[in-house]
This record gives sequence, C-alpha cells and structure tokens, in this order.
Amino acid sequence: MSAVSDRLPVFPWDKLEPYKKTAAAHPDGIVDLSVGTPVDPVPEVIQKALADAADSPGYPTVWGTPALRDAITGWLERRLGARGLTHRHVLPVVGSKELVAWLPTQLGLGPRDKVAYPRLAYPTYEVGARLARAAYEVYDDPRDLDPAGLRLLWLNSPSNPTGRVLTRQELTDIVAWARAHDVLVFSDECYLELGWEADPVSVLHPDVNGGSHEGIVAVHSLSKRSNLAGYRAAFIAGDPDVLGPLLQIRKHGGMMTSAPTQAAVVAALGDDTHVREQRERYAARREALRSALLAHGFRIEHSEASLYLWATRDESCWTTVARLADRGILVAPGDFYGEAGAHHVRVAFTATDERVRAAVARLTARA
Repeated sequence: MSAVSDRLPVFPWDKLEPYKKTAAAHPDGIVDLSVGTPVDPVPEVIQKALADAADSPGYPTVWGTPALRDAITGWLERRLGARGLTHRHVLPVVGSKELVAWLPTQLGLGPRDKVAYPRLAYPTYEVGARLARAAYEVYDDPRDLDPAGLRLLWLNSPSNPTGRVLTRQELTDIVAWARAHDVLVFSDECYLELGWEADPVSVLHPDVNGGSHEGIVAVHSLSKRSNLAGYRAAFIAGDPDVLGPLLQIRKHGGMMTSAPTQAAVVAALGDDTHVREQRERYAARREALRSALLAHGFRIEHSEASLYLWATRDESCWTTVARLADRGILVAPGDFYGEAGAHHVRVAFTATDERVRAAVARLTARA
C-alpha cells in the first residue's frame, strides 16, 4: 500500500488546519470559503426522484438506465448545442473526482506517457498521472507543448481555480492541434453553467469540433449546478471509441452509480428551473464578496465564471490566508493549484447568505 501512497503529494487541505482553527475561534464563528462545497438544499424535485427510487434491491448497471442515458444526451443537446449523440457517446461516473484520479490508469498510461494540464489547475489532474506512474507537465497554451509521448491533454474551462473561460476560437484551435498530433483531449466542464461575465462553450459544440467527436471527451458534474455533491453524480460524453473501453473497464471494477442516484440525475437534468434559482443565489453572493474584497484592497483576476473569486493582494498566499483567518474567514491558498498561484487565494461563494453577510461585514470593518 505504501508503494501507491508514496507516489502522491501531501493532501493539500491538511495544511489549512491551523488556519481553520484560528478562523473558528472568531467570536461570531468561522466563515468557510475554502472548499466550495454546496450548502443550499437539494431541490425538491430531485429529492423526490431519489426517494421514489429508494426501493432498489438489485445491482445498478455501470452504463446507467436507458432513461439516464436519454436524459444525458438530451441535456447535452439542449444546453450545450451538441449534435449527433447516441447512448454510445455517454457514460455515467461516480463523481467527477473519481474519474479524474483514475482516468490515466484506466487509459493504460504509464511511465513512457505524458499527461498535461493547465499551470493553475485542480490538483487531482496531477494525482491521476502519479497514480498511473505517468509523466506530467503543465502548460499556459497547450499548443506550445511537445506532443511526443503526450497521451492525455486536460482542458478546464471554466477554470478551477481562476474562473478563466476559453473562447470558442481557442477551443477550436486546441482541438485541431490535438487531433493533428493524435492527443486525446478530456475537457473538464463542471462549471460550464456558472458563467457570469462570459458564456462558456463545450468542446462538444459542433463549432468547436467540426461535427465530429473524435478524440474529445467532456466531463460534467451535477455537484455544483444542482447541489448534488453528496450524491456523487457526474458523467462523461464524447468519442465512443474512448468511452467503450472505459465502460468495459468500469464494469470489471464495479464503478457504478447507485440506482436512486441515477433516478435523481434524470430529474435534475430534466429541470432547468432549479438551476436558474441556484444561479441567482450564487450571483448575489458573488457580487457581495467581490465588492467587499475590492474594498479590502484585493484585486480580482479572471473569475468570469465558476464558483470562485481569484483574488490577490500581491503578497504570499499564506500571508493572505493568515490575515483572513484572523478575521474568521477561511480561504484556499493559491499554491494548492500550482506554483503560479503563490500570490493568490481562491475565495468560494458557496457559503450561506448569512455567512456571506458575516464575511462582508468583517472585510469592510476597520482592522
């Protein structure tokens, strides 16, 4: 076991524990803006679907029910403008983090292969490469990478942590470059429905992929858009020549979404009302925190989408974390996401309205 765990970095969130204790000692309690976990109720229509499917004594299928696959393909066409999708183009997964962490292994990558991901990125991209013993590399523009040995290219738009959105033309050019060099593209689009100052586009859109899904797969999650982080509900969509082998591997591994969760996902993807309502909550929290951070001397960079504000005071991220912890506010240090984040912090706006008001009051009060 140690041979596997020794490949992994220190779990970054453990480093925040001393600052969490400081923030929790605030007389009015902690305002935790670090992890970005949903706090609002699961929409009633989804809870009802889950409860109605609770009597599920048999094993669920890894590929999901036909109703689930219909719901996924329907949503991709309606919301993302994807075309030509069949059930062979989609695959449910047990939360997107599981997929990211184990994808290189399931693709059969090893020491002679490279995985590339953005310079500022979700740490699990690196973890996935390490678990497979593959090499890994960061990029600013993937087209500047040496394609030799590059087997998996991660895109992330909207970005976690920066909220940056790749334009339609950027995505089109990157997909064309990857195809020219026979590089498989996985596009993490889990925040796609949370654009604020930009309208994110999927690699599944025909304007991006030219009407072909060859060599591209999109990753989507219901954790943020539907408050389903506790359900572990996500899916991938794209090239059936990639998804077919993954389905077989996942069958052998028993990587199946529970039957009640599958039913809940069908309900979630079929209802747009709760998504609009949740967006309105997040928009109000975002604006309140953004204004307070600016008033406190921060500069906000990118952040045109996602559930985070990428903020800096041009000082060490850990100095900023400590300053805010003294005010009872916990945020994520930017270097969790790469060395390029050493002077930034990621501020989630997923706390309750009451806790956001508390943070705003503390940020705008005199020291």
